[in-house]
Amino acid sequence: MRQQGRIDTNAVTSPDQTFALLLAAAALVGVGVAVGMGKLPVWVMLAYVTASLLAFLAYAFDKSAARRGRWRVSEQTLHLFALAGGWPGALIAQRWLRHKSKKASFQLTFWVTVVLNVFALGWLYQAGAG
Repeated sequence: MRQQGRIDTNAVTSPDQTFALLLAAAALVGVGVAVGMGKLPVWVMLAYVTASLLAFLAYAFDKSAARRGRWRVSEQTLHLFALAGGWPGALIAQRWLRHKSKKASFQLTFWVTVVLNVFALGWLYQAGAG
């Protein structure tokens, strides 16, 4: 789709965006299946969905603020959302909004929070298996 002589890149889904969406969906479906099997309490699913929505909104707000030169959401806050289970929403926001997706130090910390969150989720899962 053309817009004022330029290609509208928002109309094209990149492999990066597709991967982010699939990974986030797989994580949320996995949590849902574990809840359905009785391995995780329902609040875990609610926490993941809520944290993901809040993370996506925080990234969107921060991207808008960056463009306007206004007050920004701190990187620590964005990482806390990811650590609290909002990493699926944060990942989608990074790829779809093209925000904080290229900064290497941010990405390293982000993926560390994802790994820590997945380990904590695994621990909760194991605790529910007993």
